[in-house]
Amino acid sequence: METVNIHQAKTNLSRLLSRVELGEEIVIANRGTPIAKLVPFRISLERRSSLGKDQGKFTVPDDFNAPLPEEILVAFEGGME
Repeated sequence: METVNIHQAKTNLSRLLSRVELGEEIVIANRGTPIAKLVPFRISLERRSSLGKDQGKFTVPDDFNAPLPEEILVAFEGGME
């Protein structure tokens, strides 16, 4: 459970509420003293069910982390003209 101060909560309220909607609880503190806790009114099943929806539809090739071919590296570095 994360604790944020009042200024952070006011500045990032939308982001904090998105996290709370997914089930996270966040404590709001005033000078380090907890004064409130943001908890989900209800967990959004729609948002939660969209996580991992494409699992198994994509595969990562075995050579994913292999170095790129020289001509591609040159193109990225702006050497091709």
